[in-house]
Amino acid sequence: MTAQTPLSAEEQIEIELGEQARINADDWSGAVAPGKAKNFGQSFGRLIGLLKPHAFAFTLVSILGAIGVVLTVWAPKVLGEATNIIFAGVIGQQLPAGTTTEQAVDALRASGQDDLANVVATAGVTPGEGVDFVRLSQVIILVLALYMVASVLTWVQGYVINVIMVKTMWRLRESVEAKINRLPLSYFDKVQRGELISRVTNDIDNITQAMQQSLSTVVTSVLTVVGVLIMMFTISWQLALVALVSLPLMAVIFGIIGPKSQKAFGIQWRKVGRLNARVEESFSGHALVKVFGREEDSRAKFKAENQELYEASFKAQFLSGIIMPGMMFIGNLTYVGIAVLGGLMVSTGQLRLGDVQAFIQYSQQFTQPLSELGGMAAVVQSGTASAERVFELLDADEQEPDAADAPAPADGDGTIVFEHVAFSYTPERPLITDLSFQVEPGQTVAIVGPTGAGKTTLVNLILRFYELDAGRILVNGQDIADLTRHDVRARTGMVLQDPWLFAGTIRDNIRYGRQSATDDEVLAAAQATYVDRFVHSLPDGYDTVLDEDASNVSAGEKQLITIARAFVAQPSVLILDEATSSVDTRTELLLQHAMAALREGRTSFVIAHRLSTIRDADLILVMEHGDIVEKGNHDELIAAKGAYYRLYNSQFEQAATDIDAELEAMDAATAPGGEADSSAGETETETDDAIV
Repeated sequence: MTAQTPLSAEEQIEIELGEQARINADDWSGAVAPGKAKNFGQSFGRLIGLLKPHAFAFTLVSILGAIGVVLTVWAPKVLGEATNIIFAGVIGQQLPAGTTTEQAVDALRASGQDDLANVVATAGVTPGEGVDFVRLSQVIILVLALYMVASVLTWVQGYVINVIMVKTMWRLRESVEAKINRLPLSYFDKVQRGELISRVTNDIDNITQAMQQSLSTVVTSVLTVVGVLIMMFTISWQLALVALVSLPLMAVIFGIIGPKSQKAFGIQWRKVGRLNARVEESFSGHALVKVFGREEDSRAKFKAENQELYEASFKAQFLSGIIMPGMMFIGNLTYVGIAVLGGLMVSTGQLRLGDVQAFIQYSQQFTQPLSELGGMAAVVQSGTASAERVFELLDADEQEPDAADAPAPADGDGTIVFEHVAFSYTPERPLITDLSFQVEPGQTVAIVGPTGAGKTTLVNLILRFYELDAGRILVNGQDIADLTRHDVRARTGMVLQDPWLFAGTIRDNIRYGRQSATDDEVLAAAQATYVDRFVHSLPDGYDTVLDEDASNVSAGEKQLITIARAFVAQPSVLILDEATSSVDTRTELLLQHAMAALREGRTSFVIAHRLSTIRDADLILVMEHGDIVEKGNHDELIAAKGAYYRLYNSQFEQAATDIDAELEAMDAATAPGGEADSSAGETETETDDAIV
């Protein structure tokens, strides 16, 4: 077995782009399967194991399917008997009445009509008698009954399999949803959100489609092939051998053309992904393309990649298109061979005409399930590959469960103590090595430092999103590692850098912080955080429905709503993670005032790059490389002329103006009943952040 050649970076990018294009198209049909399973046998066995709770129903439906196949296979043989009755009646009318079959045969041989004599001898002809319509009607009724019962059994089989699959996939989705909630935050740091969504949606849908098609088709097709082979050999082993000649020819098509077609479709999808990326890049950066005069270069690259897509698509469609004509050609060759040989055997009296008719039907029933089985190979491979990705998610390491005897949170004043805390995301890259500090109740603690210093990591540890490598964090004298995660996070509110709002009303988004909050409490939180100021300008007020991206409110208004959400939660510990970094300076002043109301009476942690936002903090922690290198208030750290002083000077090259005066102006502009509006803030005031 030769080693697989490693993919180049360019090929890997093309594969990822092709996969994304296929996901966006939401269509697996007519193209290569989503991929190949790394361990097909194990993954397929586990996939079938999902059906274990429905083993009895699946066994029952397999029996019903087997009965249906037996009836379907038996029907052509019975229908051939109807042809024999008609044929015998037509021939019998042409023979003199009153003679026996043996006498009629001898007379025909004496007259030199040996072929007709052979036919009369084997066809069950009664000289002088026509078609036996009574017997013919009985045969036809039996055939109709066979097909009707087989159809009902096939419908029941499909219905039960559909019920089994729906319930199985329902349980699988439940398992995936429960698993996601048990995964640690570190898992989501390593797996892209789009990849995770693809596993939960596209892959599970692909498993459903593959299982529904394969379970019913494979069982029925295998039984049909076996049953048809038995019936063909009972009719004529010579004709059966002619029919079996098609097997190696079909194997050539599926074994040679099929894989090439699959590979060609894979190349086509990669080219589609590459072209989509090119178009998206050109459209997104259209202004930049114009500015630098790269239109010709952009068109040339598009033309080249479009030509590559054309060639790949042509090859894929050509190879795919010759499979069915090839199968039809083989089927027609088989039909011709059976018709010629069968006619000769009828003429020599070796077979009856109805048997040849039945055999022709069997030959058609023989090739169809083989084609379906060949097509199912790609479907099963696709479903197993998708199942493998879902199983990888289900097998991911979970966070350590909370102790069953975890103590209840202790009452206290909210003192938070870090004792020799050590933490790193990966063992080879230490981040926090030995961190110790104490936060007094009601203090506002600002955490500053360069990017990657460990600021966000620090608050993530307070929320127990990650487990410590060493040391401990105490809240009211209790180690948070001893408490349940729910108890640790229940008393903490957080406002993130990127405001996240759900599809729903503004009222519902605020109440998300505490579901038991009354309308009056929601209104009080909105008023305290200045949400009430702009809500009344919206058509439906607090019942205004935010769309999926909350594009019907501004960025600053989104952030105010998230602050109101944290306010209504009434947390004892508040974390503000760069909550004002994505808004303009004047909106930031309004947000600062709202956050000041939110921080009142609470222990607060504020992560900030804009140092002007944390000058009034009770304690400022300056972090570098995961360690606290300085701590104190603003004036003390400026006087020390250390790391904080350097950070401050790097942001402010000119003297800062009085932000308090600016806040007073904002208060006057937004005060109830005030004559000033938002335009009052349009005065050209030079703030610290205006320089940043």
